[in-house]
Amino acid sequence: MASAFLGLTLAACLPVPVRTEPVPEVKAPATQLTPEAALAAKALIIPVEGVDPSRVRDSYTAARGGRTHDAVDIMAARGTPVIAADAGTIMRLRQNDAGGITIYQLDPDERFVYYYAHLDRYQDGLIEGMKIKQGDVLGFVGTTGNAPKNTPHLHFQVMIYRGRGQYWGGEPINPHPYLSRAGGGGGRKQ
Repeated sequence: MASAFLGLTLAACLPVPVRTEPVPEVKAPATQLTPEAALAAKALIIPVEGVDPSRVRDSYTAARGGRTHDAVDIMAARGTPVIAADAGTIMRLRQNDAGGITIYQLDPDERFVYYYAHLDRYQDGLIEGMKIKQGDVLGFVGTTGNAPKNTPHLHFQVMIYRGRGQYWGGEPINPHPYLSRAGGGGGRKQ
């Protein structure tokens, strides 16, 4: 009678079986992570072959003609292979006065655009729409565009992708903290 008074039934008082197998870890989809957390999870490689992270200076906030750089410059000898920092798709191959010979690459999650500039030339066979793997050779370090002719380097920028094929003008994110590993060979060769 007391159990009826409390509104409990006998079934409510029986022990509940306890799950003994481990619960699988559920990871948040990349689209639910902050941009910084998503970049950290990618383990980007230095996009210049053979360059160790300790050799890359953080030039993201450096002044450049009345504006902020919003990228890192990775110094290397002219002709050193430029490699994909992440897997993804080649969005655009462009040439302009500022960046010279450039590549815009979309990451696999379609959250980020990687911008590679001042190339000497593209890797043979590189085309827009091409799927690439992390470490694939994209081009070669140079001084095209407004780069000083005696300072070959790769200008590397990461931007948040704005969608609808708009590869330019996304909010920049400092790539320096996320370039965690040296880029080696293993991709498409010269």
